[in-house]
Amino acid sequence: MNILVTDGLSQAAVSQLTEAGFNVLSVKVAQSQLKEYINAKNIEGIISRTTFIENEVITSAPQLKFIAVIGDEQVVSSVAEAEKNGIQFITAPVAATRSVAELVFAHILGGSRFLHHSNRNMPLEGDMNFKDLRNFYSGGIELQGKTIGIIGFGKIGQEIAKIALGFGMKVIATDPNVVGAKLQLKIQDQNIEIGLKTVNLEQVLENSDIISLSVSEQKKPIIGAKEIALMKPNAGIVNISNGNAIDEEALIEALEDAKLKFAGLDTYDNEPTPAIKLLMNERISLTPHIGGLTGAATDNAGDVIAKEIIGKFHGKSGMDFFK
Repeated sequence: MNILVTDGLSQAAVSQLTEAGFNVLSVKVAQSQLKEYINAKNIEGIISRTTFIENEVITSAPQLKFIAVIGDEQVVSSVAEAEKNGIQFITAPVAATRSVAELVFAHILGGSRFLHHSNRNMPLEGDMNFKDLRNFYSGGIELQGKTIGIIGFGKIGQEIAKIALGFGMKVIATDPNVVGAKLQLKIQDQNIEIGLKTVNLEQVLENSDIISLSVSEQKKPIIGAKEIALMKPNAGIVNISNGNAIDEEALIEALEDAKLKFAGLDTYDNEPTPAIKLLMNERISLTPHIGGLTGAATDNAGDVIAKEIIGKFHGKSGMDFFK
């Protein structure tokens, strides 16, 4: 089987596939030439991290058996269209769990100490107004003792909770599909288990100093003006899951009215062209949808995907193959 790796797959994963008998072509193909290349080389599988797979590619390659995505499935124009054409869709969502959870805290720490704001102004005014800037940024908050409310308590939400506990934060969470979880923490070679039961959304909104969203794509926003009104004054909010989980207009209004202290966003309702009002708001810490894009997450995802491919197309599990 010929597999095209457009970008993002670790060499270790490439070696796994090669040793298993797959012909792996690691080539960065121009978007305009992708369809022709796939058919000319009789590509039966595609592994991509950032190269966008359009519907035209999916429908014009009858030999294509799978598309594997490292990171975010938004690189595929339509998963439903792919599956309709008999193409299997392979992902490794759990591989990036830790990387995504750590980005949540990068935004939280940046927002709680004004880092995203001061990094804009120190280069402009640091040599002239150092004392004034120091006074301006001196009202930050410590995370210890604060309450983080986690909306969406799956793998990522639970990993966020573990990190929060390490900061000495109180954790509450809500998820209609999760009653509770037993969190396994390792601290200085000691394993500690902490049980946590979920509560309803209103309790999370009313009692949290910081809200973190880790949810799947929504039909309508979970957080709008009504929900923001329930939140504590000067609370912070971070969304690293799906842009449509927050009403962006309501978020901007709450930040401009100082109802919320800060926001951290890694996803947007209109990617890849986020609203200018979001990009220009100094109370928002911004990243371009990089939650799962770290070296470790890419390596982990590559390993999971390679084993999945070997298992599916050799008739045995990847783990069995390497015994």
